[in-house]
Amino acid sequence: MSELTEPMTGTHLQVVLPDESPEMSPRTLVDLGVRAEELGVDAVWLPDHLLPPAPYGRTFGGVYEPLVALSHLAARTGRIRLGTSVLVAPLRDPFLLAKQVATLDALSEGRFVLGVGTGWSREEFSALGSDFTTRGARTDEALRLLRHLFEGEGAFEGRFHSYERGVFEPRPAGRVPVMVGGTSDRALRRAATWADAWQGVGLDTEGFVAARNRLRELTRRPVWAGTRIAWSGGEEEFDRAVGLFRELAAAGADSVAVWFGGAEGFGERMERFAAALR
Repeated sequence: MSELTEPMTGTHLQVVLPDESPEMSPRTLVDLGVRAEELGVDAVWLPDHLLPPAPYGRTFGGVYEPLVALSHLAARTGRIRLGTSVLVAPLRDPFLLAKQVATLDALSEGRFVLGVGTGWSREEFSALGSDFTTRGARTDEALRLLRHLFEGEGAFEGRFHSYERGVFEPRPAGRVPVMVGGTSDRALRRAATWADAWQGVGLDTEGFVAARNRLRELTRRPVWAGTRIAWSGGEEEFDRAVGLFRELAAAGADSVAVWFGGAEGFGERMERFAAALR
């Protein structure tokens, strides 16, 4: 799947599915993904949390495991891209993650996008016995290890993970696109080094342009530049969200991923937003 490594024209609508709705049934999640494909949406994304602290437990702790959920969604769709936004890479064993990614790439016939971030909850890291202070370094090493397992040969030596002998099969048939999420300079440097795509969050148009330009300073490789916005209801908010999408498109965003709030009414809001862009 080479499209993520080629320059884009136009701005693609993407959707962040309402996985942070604890009451949502698996069928609802799949139906929304299928409907997004029918609407011509470019990609759907799922978030990732393993053991968030109590204040966020009901919401973030209620998410389905994204790689498993996307495998199910892959069987029900045929065109739409399927990705994580974002998977907390330093909380995952990178060898197991590599096997999961390669498998999902095969099951989806090359439609999977591995979106990664370093995480933000010190409490979640502590609960899982993971060092919060090295999360950036471990994310970088995980990306290097995945590339080695998918494309390299021989032993691998890293700060956190190494091996001398081993066979990794089946390898992905093509390059699995990597998306790096985040707006810090470290995240942009990580995207410049490893990513086929970068996704910001919580940015207005000016902030997006500044981050995108910084990314271009850091690498000459063509990296998709996108961001996430939200509309969960309300007429004034709808007009602002559509206006922001159009501003971002005019500023050269390759993609804009929209979260439409909780599961109830999500499909209707998604359909209305997509219609407004036609």
